[in-house]
Amino acid sequence: MPGSLSESITTSQPPISDAEPSFPEKAQNGFSPALKEPWAHGGDKQASGITFAAQEKLPRLPIPELDSTLKKYVDVLKPLQSSQEQKDTSAAVQEFSRADGPELQARLKKYATGKTSYIEQFWYDSYLNFDNPVVLNLNPFFLLEDDPTPARNNQVTRAASLVVSALCFVRAVRKEELPPDMLRGNPLCMYQYSRMFGTARVPTPNGCQIAQDSGSKHIVVLCKGQFYWFDVLDDNSDLIMTEKDLAINLRVIVEDAEETPIQDAARGALGVLSTENRKIWAGLRDVLTRDAGSNNAECLNIVDSSLFILCLDYTEPKSSPELCGNMLCGTSEVVKGVQIGTCTNRWYDKMQIIVCKNGSAGINFEHTGVDGHSVLRFASDVYTDTILRFAKSINGLAPSIWASTSPDPAKRDPKSFGDVSTTPHKLEWDMVPELSTALRFAETRLADLIQQNEFGTLEFAGYGKNFMTSMGFSPDAFVQMAFQAAYYGLYGRVENTYEPAMTKIFLHGRTEAIRVVSLESTDFVRTFWAEKSAQQKVDALRKACLKHTGRTKECAKALGQDRHLYALYCVWQRAVDDEGAEAASPTGMSSTDGYASPLDDNGEPRAESRSRQPSPTANEALEGNATKSRSPAGRQPSQQMPALFADSGWDRINTTILSTSNCGNPSLRQFGFGPTSGDGFGIGYIIKDDSVSICASSKHRQTKRFVDALESYFLEIRKLLRQTQKAGSTSKHASRAREAERFEVQSKKGRQGKAIGEGGAGEKEDEGDEDDDGLGGYGFFDAGMLLQALKANEEEKGRLSEKASAPRTAVGKKLRLSEY
Repeated sequence: MPGSLSESITTSQPPISDAEPSFPEKAQNGFSPALKEPWAHGGDKQASGITFAAQEKLPRLPIPELDSTLKKYVDVLKPLQSSQEQKDTSAAVQEFSRADGPELQARLKKYATGKTSYIEQFWYDSYLNFDNPVVLNLNPFFLLEDDPTPARNNQVTRAASLVVSALCFVRAVRKEELPPDMLRGNPLCMYQYSRMFGTARVPTPNGCQIAQDSGSKHIVVLCKGQFYWFDVLDDNSDLIMTEKDLAINLRVIVEDAEETPIQDAARGALGVLSTENRKIWAGLRDVLTRDAGSNNAECLNIVDSSLFILCLDYTEPKSSPELCGNMLCGTSEVVKGVQIGTCTNRWYDKMQIIVCKNGSAGINFEHTGVDGHSVLRFASDVYTDTILRFAKSINGLAPSIWASTSPDPAKRDPKSFGDVSTTPHKLEWDMVPELSTALRFAETRLADLIQQNEFGTLEFAGYGKNFMTSMGFSPDAFVQMAFQAAYYGLYGRVENTYEPAMTKIFLHGRTEAIRVVSLESTDFVRTFWAEKSAQQKVDALRKACLKHTGRTKECAKALGQDRHLYALYCVWQRAVDDEGAEAASPTGMSSTDGYASPLDDNGEPRAESRSRQPSPTANEALEGNATKSRSPAGRQPSQQMPALFADSGWDRINTTILSTSNCGNPSLRQFGFGPTSGDGFGIGYIIKDDSVSICASSKHRQTKRFVDALESYFLEIRKLLRQTQKAGSTSKHASRAREAERFEVQSKKGRQGKAIGEGGAGEKEDEGDEDDDGLGGYGFFDAGMLLQALKANEEEKGRLSEKASAPRTAVGKKLRLSEY
């Protein structure tokens, strides 16, 4: 293969047969329906290995009983409402239960017949029809702990190590050797892992689509806004590069990127376009692909179909808030009128591994198809593998987390790699004036967005899970009450608070919404900030935590109220749009897999997709602007919005002020996301054995002051807990050695001195035994955002690039490796 930058690309391109369209033609014809909407054209993978072996045995998400849902709905709203609002909501719920509710429940059950999940279709519609930029609105981030091996804590070595471990994970998933996630001995749904890599969110004029190249074997590297790619896997998903090989490639890329002044590179940093409003971005993709003589379609396909994006940043953020901001949205730095911050070194439509110059690393991921729990497993296994590979370099008998490993690429015959290109190529975009102008406007809008948000972090080292459980508390409930107390202490009121509960115990399960505020939590915060005794405050805390734990258990069983009511709302909208449950049957808009495809089996738009009108948003329906149409067979659905959805309580429950999520383990330093409302906070937190990490974001709502208030609360509540301990009592969480010591002390009264920390927590209920893993957290699906985003899911005739069967070695400018 050519080995220099100047060597001709065309000479290395094989002839194209008449039977196979050329790459540019494929790019303009777009992906096949199966690649455009992979989830609509195939179910779960057949269980030939262990990864997906339990899929067929998983129960389906239950549809809760209507009466139970309505009762819970009233309960979660009560502490957020005035007396009059409570009466109004109760009346609306009674009317809904008597009139529209039973009919909508029956329609939902009919709609769900034969489907994987009753909520899945509505879930994806809401995410994929979200028009606002995904950066800061949808994509979360993980900040990894630094690599424990100092030699890897520089950019190139850390990035190479992470890529090798990530590829091992990809291989394990594809070979179905990845052990399934487990919760208390029960397997969880593994479907999301099959859609994690080679996947891209692709905007169209009528909403986004998820495209996937399931056979992807290359990665794309972004450095100073410039794009590079090279192959890393063979057709068997085995690694074809060693960590040393990868380091060489990355070093070459960094040096090549530095040859272009950063101001010049910034003017062509097309990644910033992925931060645009989705409809604007869809139009710009058409601009990129409309010229048959341009190679932009090829470049775009290389990016879309890559396994993931590796972002090499030139900056070295020092503080924790700066690191979190860099992983979530990048930095904004304007020099001589040109944006040179890392915000231009991103592609937000795909999973990104981000590595700073000093080796600090994180993950930013597109959230539509995967939740935090799944990406946490990926991050954890990657981090673990980097440590174990280092251990293996010391002791060849060190274990591995993988069932099998790739043959050593250094010992393989290069011919066995097949048709691959391991030499990095630089993508060269044709920057037409229209793109240059669009890029400039996209960057200024992104800079505005970044400036509108701020981040505050708390790495509380005073105590963590061990202390909380020793005091008889569920750690997640304990931390949630900290958020309530800190907010109330600042503003003197309680606000709607959201936390997701994972429901992956069910087939294609995602999350259910835990509504944190309760009568018990409200009583606690008022008691905590009142002139009450320490015992009264602690007792109120225990009651609030018990209530939260009970709600969490219910939601983990998919028996919460939010998802069910949202599905009923969607069914009503479809009925009003003349697309009731019947129109959404397996022969209509929805597949049995749970993902809609607006294409028929021949890849053509379905008739109902061509004629479908956008569903009304909540505000449109309230104003009487809902689309009028005849009803499907059965009772005529109400053209007037059902009383429950027209009540102010529905708006209240779908306006989240404190959006929280518990997701993490020792492999992560921080986890976070943007606020979900203009006057709210986005709070990601990680409860470790002896510490708590919190990343809060807001649109300049005194974020640092809020996290400072949290720290003060943690210290104060520990003081109160110690004051109320009963001397001589033994916590069931105390060590057996400590119990033996106490027994010995009681039998030897002659010993002098007082044991440090003597006196344990009194035993309380069974709350402290509760394992939080898999209950609270793992994503931040927010029903409020979904209601605003629910629109028509129409077919896009746009121009996506299908993976070419012809070799891609000719795409891009090849970099020189000879000096290495």
